[in-house]
Amino acid sequence: MSLVMDHDPDCLFCKIAAGKIPSRVVYQDDEFFAFHDIHPWAPVHFLVIPKLHIPSMAQLMAEHAALMGRLMVLVPQLAQKEGCNPYPQGGFRLVTNTGAEGGQEIQHLHFHVMGGSRPWLRG
Repeated sequence: MSLVMDHDPDCLFCKIAAGKIPSRVVYQDDEFFAFHDIHPWAPVHFLVIPKLHIPSMAQLMAEHAALMGRLMVLVPQLAQKEGCNPYPQGGFRLVTNTGAEGGQEIQHLHFHVMGGSRPWLRG
């Protein structure tokens, strides 16, 4: 059985994307939802998730390649819109954790976008 589904009614991030739990929305369309992290580690810190419930990077399949490509194109646009300074002097960090040993806490694929003055020094 595949762990990938349109929506998991028990998933925190699925509930946020559906508007059942409030969030500070950065962006949304039919495929993606981006929102501010509730415990930011950087001056700019938001998460981007696919609305499709994919538990982690470990469940990505070839059929998700186009979706993930679109996400990678979207991230720099949102980073700059949210206040990250432009490349090359500026920039941002893109982080995803996979599985328990990778530090993943919520079982829905998500990417942290962090920018500003050296946020990665924290962790």
